[in-house]
Amino acid sequence: MKFSSALKFNAVADWWDEYIAYDVLKRHIYQLEKEHHRLSQNVDLEANEHTALFQPDYSSIDGVFLPLLDQELHKIAAFYEQKEKELFDELQTLEDLVAEQDAAGVEDWEHYMDDYADEEDEEDEEDDHVGDHVHFEGECPPKRRRRKSSSVGFRPRSGSGARNGHSGHRLSVSSVDHSYDLEARSRPHANSRSKSPIGQIADRLMGMRDSITSLPTESVWTARTNYAWDIRLLFKRRITNLYVSFCSLKSYVEVNHSGFRKILKKYDKVTYNEAQDRYMHDIVETRLPFLQSSKDKVADAINRLVTLYAKCVTGDDPSAAVQQLKVHQREHIAWERNTVWRQMLAQERHGGTDATELRGGAILVRQEEAGTVGIPTPLGSFRFKRKRIPLVLSIVVFIALMNMNVIKDGPEANKCFAILIFSTMMWASEAIPLFVTSTLVPFFLIVFRVVRSNDENPEPLPTPDATKQVFSAMFSPTIMLLIGGLTISAALSKTNIDRMLITRLLSMAGSKPRTVLLAFMGVSCFASMWISNVAAPALCFTLIRPILRTLPARSSFAPCLILGIALAANIGGQSSPISSPQNLITVGYMDPKLDWASWFAVALPVSIISVILIWLLLLVSYQPARAPDGDGEIEIRTIRPTRERFTLKQYWVTVVCIVTIALWCIEHEIENMIGDMGVIAIIPIVAFFATGVLKKDDFEQFAWTIVFLAMGGIALGAGVKSSGLMDTMDGAIHQMLEGQSLYSVVIVLSIVVLVVSTFISHTIASVLLVPIAQQVGKNLPGGHANLLIFLTGLICSTGMGMPVSGFPNQLAVAQEDDLGQAYLTNVDFLKNGIPASIIATLVVSTVGYLLMLAIGL
Repeated sequence: MKFSSALKFNAVADWWDEYIAYDVLKRHIYQLEKEHHRLSQNVDLEANEHTALFQPDYSSIDGVFLPLLDQELHKIAAFYEQKEKELFDELQTLEDLVAEQDAAGVEDWEHYMDDYADEEDEEDEEDDHVGDHVHFEGECPPKRRRRKSSSVGFRPRSGSGARNGHSGHRLSVSSVDHSYDLEARSRPHANSRSKSPIGQIADRLMGMRDSITSLPTESVWTARTNYAWDIRLLFKRRITNLYVSFCSLKSYVEVNHSGFRKILKKYDKVTYNEAQDRYMHDIVETRLPFLQSSKDKVADAINRLVTLYAKCVTGDDPSAAVQQLKVHQREHIAWERNTVWRQMLAQERHGGTDATELRGGAILVRQEEAGTVGIPTPLGSFRFKRKRIPLVLSIVVFIALMNMNVIKDGPEANKCFAILIFSTMMWASEAIPLFVTSTLVPFFLIVFRVVRSNDENPEPLPTPDATKQVFSAMFSPTIMLLIGGLTISAALSKTNIDRMLITRLLSMAGSKPRTVLLAFMGVSCFASMWISNVAAPALCFTLIRPILRTLPARSSFAPCLILGIALAANIGGQSSPISSPQNLITVGYMDPKLDWASWFAVALPVSIISVILIWLLLLVSYQPARAPDGDGEIEIRTIRPTRERFTLKQYWVTVVCIVTIALWCIEHEIENMIGDMGVIAIIPIVAFFATGVLKKDDFEQFAWTIVFLAMGGIALGAGVKSSGLMDTMDGAIHQMLEGQSLYSVVIVLSIVVLVVSTFISHTIASVLLVPIAQQVGKNLPGGHANLLIFLTGLICSTGMGMPVSGFPNQLAVAQEDDLGQAYLTNVDFLKNGIPASIIATLVVSTVGYLLMLAIGL
């Protein structure tokens, strides 16, 4: 959670205006960054070069920003001083009241009992007043029945204004039942009105006996009388409220201290300054709220309240007092967070305030109505949402194919064909989540008895045997390899290794736009190899924020840089076997499996050439170095490398990753010992989770939807093969390719894969097309199945001509400037994404093809 959201979530709502204005200060930092970058440069129009007018003057920046911090610090210190005085005055008053009550004791119990007897027939019309020595300022007395009292606890009153006092039990202030709480104690004279006169007299005598017995030895804090009950309940409420207030004051100091530390860290990072340690030590921590003596004073007050609570409520049991007071505090915090702050955070997570309105302190989110379609029927018009049309159409096609004899080679092949078409339509339209469709695949294969035996006369397997066969195929070594890749990605991200390495590489890029663009594209491609082409562009888009903030308005470098990162991340998706799900599916269909060294021998040259050619395309298309007004060139702010040093945990993660990747590279040589790359993937899982680098929460946050998507694709491939549908496709493909050369097949297959992967998910494209490539390769002379499988897997990552073509493109099109305007449009993808896709596909089908032949595929 970002600190601005955490601040709202942890702040006391009534004190909100007294907290550090974190968001306002952050906006000032970004404005200072932009102004300083603009003033520190001068454009030489004649030489068309940038020259610095002066070195960065950090003192001038400090002179603008630090006074803003001083204002916030003064506001916080003044509020703390006022609130501290109020609370300590109230604490002293409360301690005096307790001491006064101790001195008063319970010696006038006789007057209290006489008053109780007189109340039987009186009306409950008005409240009594608490005696002077237990007066609660600013707090309404509890609306419960009271007794007239003597000088012991309540001042006697003339007249008949007292309230009836024989309700069964009193309600506690807390909504939680404690083992030693007041509401658990039985009141004397309970339910006296429901008893006979003899029973009421007996109850009164019993109460008098208890009071007489307790008088010499018990105090008002332990006596079991009506008077003692009322006193304890009132003090319990007072102590609890004061305890919560002191805890809130303590939290107020801690949150604001974190706020100053966070905003100074951001200030240093953005302005390349070193003000955090100096300002925190010399200024912040010398003010009253942040002094250690002030913290000790508040802690001592909390301990005094615990002592009072133990004395007044829990019978001198401090552990029970601490437990009950913490329960009260948790209830208070839960109530606070379930009001407007929680609604505000939920609304922000749903994306801004455009579709919201504020009513009565609550934020209401207005959902846009989805488009609907009306279909007239004899029974009336039937309406449903437009997005459900692909779902209905897919179901209709599925039912029709199941009842038609499209494939003549057996009912199992025909049913598998219906499942294949249904899955393809569902995956392409995304009528339901992709992983849900994948989960349906094994269900259909088993229920419709598509899976057949492997003997010479194949017959449909019984459902128990089919279940074992399908699920054993789904959890293959390829899936274990995918989970191992997700583990490595999570470890690199959590330990911040990816950010440290990337910032150090980018710091060497300089300030020329063309160099910065190439550096970011190279880093995006490289990062996609190891932390997936899903996480890598997200990280890069975070790193370019300081650059985007300092660019001139309408600069072409911003859309060029964002698009370059996305396209390079797509190319990085083909660079290593674990960089994308389509690569893992590709490896799974190869026989024999391709080791990592052979993969790198083909994929790395192809990726490098593709990135360089796409970089040249973007330079020609955008001319990113040109200033928006056409005069001169812009200069990019240099990325500052991180100054953090590697920790022992980071060295451990690095060593485990290197060892794992090295074993994957030599898997063929150690196959007799290891068995498969999926077994090697267990090493990082055990190494990181067993040593605490990753936790259970990290495991739960893995991209399990991608895992299930891959498992569904593997199950579908197994069903196509087992049902006999693959044999039917094999015969048709053999007739089509008879007499065709290998390279002719490569060109045709490249075009088909590029078109399909542009309009649907890269992973789904590989699920559908890799089995076909495998079968095509088997029908060609020379046994080039692995070559076509490899080629198909690489080209699946090159489909990037549309905003929906892969996750990097989807993330890029969502990038917006400070005014909420998107940097990229569909025109950017049509003008640059489609040519980039064609370039990358040509590189794979030429350079990649030659390299595949060179390594013996």
